Amino acid sequence: MDPAKLQVLSELMPMIALVAGAGVAGWVVTTWLRIKHGYPLDGAWGQAVYPKQNDEALERVKLLSQENAQLRAELGNMKDRLANVERIVTDSGYRLTHEIEALRLEKKDVQ
Repeated sequence: MDPAKLQVLSELMPMIALVAGAGVAGWVVTTWLRIKHGYPLDGAWGQAVYPKQNDEALERVKLLSQENAQLRAELGNMKDRLANVERIVTDSGYRLTHEIEALRLEKKDVQ
């Protein structure tokens, strides 16, 4: 091999090793996070590798589904309440009341 090509290759080798190492480390971290949070893993050909279903996992899914439904209902209630508060605040009577109260306070400060 040509000495110039060998020199360039020897200079690039640490960079190539660093990129390859970063790729492997990223894959390991991604796999660890998927396992930690219960996401399905991918097999060698991209198919999902699901862990064995047991009673505990099924019960956990059932409880999480119920909690999700409760939270969605609560969020809907909060949206309704917020819409009512926005309607009250933007109502002209509410604004007029605040302006009258501000004038009363100014009148008391003058006296």
